Amino acid sequence: MPRRSRLLAPVAAVVVVIIAGLLLSVNFVTDYKWFSAVGFTSVFVTELQTRVLLFLGAGLVMTLIVGASMYFAYRTRPLSRPVSLEQQGLDRYRMTIDPHRKLFFWGIAGGLGLLAGASASSDWNIYLQFANSTPFGVNDPEFGMDVSFFAFTYPFVRVVLGYLFAAVVLAFIAAVVVHYLYGGVRLQTQGQRATPAARVHLSVLLGVFVLLQAASYWLDQYGLVFSDSGYTFGASYTDVNAVLYAKIILTLIALVCAVLFFANIYFKNAMVPMVSLGLLVLSAVLVGGVYPAIVQQFTVKPNEQRLESPYITRNIEATRDAYGLVDAEVDSYDAQTELTASQLAEEAATIPSVRLVDPAVVSQTFQQMQQVRGFYQFPEVLDVDRYENEDGQLVDTIIAARELDGPPEGQDNWLTRHLVYTHGFGIVAAAGNKIDRQGRPVFTEYNIPPTGELSDVTGEYEPRIYYGMEGADYVIVNAEPEYDFPLGGGPEDVPTTEDAGTPEDVPGADAEGGQEGQEGQDGNEADDARAPADADTDTDAQDTPDAPGADGTEAGQNGEGAQDGTGDTGQATNRYDGEGGVLLSSYFDRILYALKYSEPDILLNNAITDQSRIMYERDPADRVKKVAPFLTVDSRPYPAIVDGRVQWIVDAYTTSNGYPYSTRIDLAQATEDTFSDGISNALPGNQVNYIRNSVKATVDAYDGTVKLYGWDEDDPVLQTWSKAFPGIITEKDEISEELNSHLRYPDDIFKVQREILKRYHITDADAFYGGQDFWNVPEDPTKKGDSPEPPYRQTLKYPGDEEATFSLTSTFVPRGRENLAAFLAVDSNPKSDNYGKLRMLRLPQDTVIMGPGQVQAQFGADDAIRDELLPLQQSEQSRIIHGNLLTLPFADGLLYVEPLYVQSEGSQTAYPLLQKVMVGFGEKVAIGNNLQEALNNLFEEGDGPLETGEAAPDAEADAGRDDDATTGGDVAQALADAQKAYEDGQEALRDGDFAAYGEANDRLADALERLENAAGEGDD
Repeated sequence: MPRRSRLLAPVAAVVVVIIAGLLLSVNFVTDYKWFSAVGFTSVFVTELQTRVLLFLGAGLVMTLIVGASMYFAYRTRPLSRPVSLEQQGLDRYRMTIDPHRKLFFWGIAGGLGLLAGASASSDWNIYLQFANSTPFGVNDPEFGMDVSFFAFTYPFVRVVLGYLFAAVVLAFIAAVVVHYLYGGVRLQTQGQRATPAARVHLSVLLGVFVLLQAASYWLDQYGLVFSDSGYTFGASYTDVNAVLYAKIILTLIALVCAVLFFANIYFKNAMVPMVSLGLLVLSAVLVGGVYPAIVQQFTVKPNEQRLESPYITRNIEATRDAYGLVDAEVDSYDAQTELTASQLAEEAATIPSVRLVDPAVVSQTFQQMQQVRGFYQFPEVLDVDRYENEDGQLVDTIIAARELDGPPEGQDNWLTRHLVYTHGFGIVAAAGNKIDRQGRPVFTEYNIPPTGELSDVTGEYEPRIYYGMEGADYVIVNAEPEYDFPLGGGPEDVPTTEDAGTPEDVPGADAEGGQEGQEGQDGNEADDARAPADADTDTDAQDTPDAPGADGTEAGQNGEGAQDGTGDTGQATNRYDGEGGVLLSSYFDRILYALKYSEPDILLNNAITDQSRIMYERDPADRVKKVAPFLTVDSRPYPAIVDGRVQWIVDAYTTSNGYPYSTRIDLAQATEDTFSDGISNALPGNQVNYIRNSVKATVDAYDGTVKLYGWDEDDPVLQTWSKAFPGIITEKDEISEELNSHLRYPDDIFKVQREILKRYHITDADAFYGGQDFWNVPEDPTKKGDSPEPPYRQTLKYPGDEEATFSLTSTFVPRGRENLAAFLAVDSNPKSDNYGKLRMLRLPQDTVIMGPGQVQAQFGADDAIRDELLPLQQSEQSRIIHGNLLTLPFADGLLYVEPLYVQSEGSQTAYPLLQKVMVGFGEKVAIGNNLQEALNNLFEEGDGPLETGEAAPDAEADAGRDDDATTGGDVAQALADAQKAYEDGQEALRDGDFAAYGEANDRLADALERLENAAGEGDD
C-alpha cells in the first residue's frame, strides 16, 4: 500500500478527534459563560465536578479490573503449547498481536474504562441524591426503613452493583480470550482443556460474580416495595410471603456457590464450579420462580381480596401521601336538579362572576386586534391570571405577552433575525367576564406603547420581551439598531371596560342579527369590528409617546421602507441597556459563538463590539431547567407584571420514582389534554410516584434573571438538592407581595393529582379491589378527538365558603358512563388559608346528574337552542366555535356555562366574536345573548330573582282611574317603586352585581304586593 494511502486514515482520524474536541471545548466554555452570566456558576461547577468524579471512578475501576484480568492471563500463559492444528492457527494471531501487545492492552482496557466512565457520569444526579440524602420522616410499612433509603440510597447501590457486574463479566470475557489466544484454554486439544493457572483465574472471577449475585439477591428484597406483580403497586401477599423468603434463600445459596468457586483453587476440578453454577441456576428457577408462582396460583388467587387487602391499604396510603392527597376533602353533595323560587332568591347574591372569555378561543382575537404587526405573536392558548381593577377588586384576567415571532416575510435573513428583530413588546390583557357590544374581549391592557386600566393599577413597567417562548434561538443586542415598536400604526378601535356590552345591545338578540360583528370584519358595515392591525391611520408618529422605560429609544430607521419616522410606517429603535446575555468582550468570545452556532457572520458583522451581548436559552422553561436540572418544569409558564417588570412565572416540581408502595404514572401522559397536547415538558416514559410543587421560579423578560423560590420548604427531595447545590434556592419569605399575588396552583400537578384521584379517591381496600366506583376524566366535549377535558381556572364560591376564590377546577365521570361523578376544585390563591387544598363534591350514585358530554349533547338536542343556532349553522359565511364548558356549584346544584363564538369564514382577518351563552342546570338547558339572559331563560318558570317578571304596569294609564284619591296615590307610588326597582335590577344584572340585583328584586316584590293590595282596596 502506498505510504500516502497508509497515512490518510490516521490523519483523518486525528482531524475528526480534533474537531470533536474543539466543538466539545466550545460548548463547555460557552456553557460556563452562560451560567456565570445568569449567576448559577455553582450549578455548572458542582455538576461538572460530580461528572468528573464518577467518570474517573467508574473508568478507573473498569480499567483496573479488566486490565488486571488481561495482565494475569498473559503472565500465566503456558511457556510451551501442545502441537495441534488449533495452536498452529492461533500462532498467526499471536505473531500479529505480540509486537503491539501493549497498544492492544491499553486500547481495550482504556476504551472500556472510557465507556464506563461516560456512562457513569450520566448518573450524577443519582450520586448527588445519595450523598446528600435527607430523611422523609416516614417509614415504609414492610421493612420499617425511612423512605429516603428507597428514594436515594437504593438506586445508587443498584447502579454500583450494575457497574461491578459489567466489570467482572468483561474481565471474565477478556481472560478467556487471552488464555485461549496464548494456549491457557484449549477447545480442540485432547486431554486437559485448561491450564491450572487459567482454571484458578476463571474460578476466582466466577466466584466474584456469584458474590455480586448474592449481594443483588439481598438487595432485591428491598426492591419488592416497587413490585408490580400484585393487584396494586408495591409488595403483595406473594412478594412478602414467598418472594421475600426466596430472595433470602437464594442469597445463602449464592454465598455457598461462591465459596465452592473459590475452593476450586485447591480442588482443581472443573466439576466443582460447574456443579455450583448448576445449583445456582436451578435454585433461581425453583425457589425464585416456581415457588412464588405456586403460592400465587393456589393460595392467593382463590382468596385474593382477603389476602391482598392489607397490601392494597398500604398502596392507597402511600400513593395519596406521595402525590399530596392526604388532606384532600371529599364531601357528599346531594346536587339539586330543580329549584324553587325561594331557593333562587337565596342564591341571588352567590352567583359568581363567570369567566366567559375562553383563553383557547380568543387567542385569534388577540392576534388580530393586538398583533399590530405581522411579526408579533401570541400563544395558541392564553393564560388566566387575576389583577385588581380600579376599584380594588380582583378580576379574572386573560393575559399574554406580545412576543416577536421573527422578521417580516421577505426580510428574514441572519442579520434581521438575530440582530434587528430581537424582542417583543408589552403585555396584552382582557377582562375574563366582560365583552363589548360586538362580542369582543374588553381589553384592560393594549396597544404599543402599552396602556390601559391594568397598567394604571400596576404602574409603568418595562415592556420589552427579550426572553420568551417565541423568536430566534439567539439574538445579539447592542450591535445593529434594534426594531423596538411601530410608530403611529396602532389599533384605533380597542374595546375597553367602558365598552362592556349590555343585555340589550349585545349582537345576536335575534337569530338574524348574530352576524353584525362579523360583517364588519369583511369590510362592510361595522368598520370598528375589523382587524385593527390592518386599519389605516393618519396618526403622526411624532405625537406617539415613548414607551415606558425606553430611554434608549430612537425614532427613525424603518425596516419596512420609510425613512422619515412618521406616519403609520415609522418605527422606533432601541439600544439595550440591561445586563442580560453574555458579554462579547473580546474577539475570542465571538469566535466561540461563531463555532457554537456555525455562523461566520458573527465574526464578520462590524456592528458587533465589545459592548454587544448575545442572548440564548431564551425560553423561560428552558432557562429554569438549565439552572436547576433536578427540577421538572410546568408546561405553562405565564407572564405577570411584577414590580415594574414583566416576569415569567414558572412552576417547578421535585419528583421521584422511589417512594415505596406508591403507584407510578407516566408524567407526560398524565399532563396531556386539549390545552397542552404536544407541549409537555415531561419526557415520555418519565415514570414518577412522588411529586411536589417545591419551587416557584421567575424569569425576567428583559434581562433573563432567574430566581428560584423554595415553595414547599419541607419537601425532603428539595432539601436534598439544596444540600447538593447550596445557595441556589431563595427562601420563600423573599417572595414579594406583588409576586405572591400572581402565583397560582400549577396546571401539571393538578392534572397528575386528578389522574391519581380517578382511583385513589377510594380509601377502603375492599371497595378499591371491587373497582366499581373508579372514575375517568371526561373527554373535552367542545373539541374533536378523545383528549381529556382540561382543568379550568375560574373564580367561584365553593359550597360552605363565605367568599368566592380563584380556583382550578375539573370534573369526573364514572368509568364506562357519562353522568357526573364528582366536581374537583383547588384553591389557587396563595394568600388563602386553603391554598393547594383539594376539595371534591361527590355526587350521589342514586341521582343522575348530567356530565359534560351529556350536557353538550343536550345543548345540541334542545329545540330552543337549535332554533337560535340554525341560522348561524346554515350560513356559509360563518362558523360556530364552542368555548370552554365550565362547571361550577350553584344553588345546591351544578351549573354549566358555555360561551359560543361566531367567526366569519370569508376573511383572513376575521376573529371569533362571543355571540351566545348556553347554560344548563339539572336536566334543563337554555341559551341567551349573554349570561344573564341565558340564566333568565333557564329559570323562566320560576318567580325568583333571575326571572325578569312581567313588565311593570303603565303608570300613566293607571293614574287616570277614577278611584279614591288615597288609593290612587298608593297605586301610583307602588307603580313608581316597582318601575324603579325593576330598572335598578336590570342595571345590577348588567354590572354583574348580583347582591344589588337581589336587593332590587326584593323591592320589586314588595312594590307589587303593595300594588295588589291597593288595587284590591280600589275594587272594594
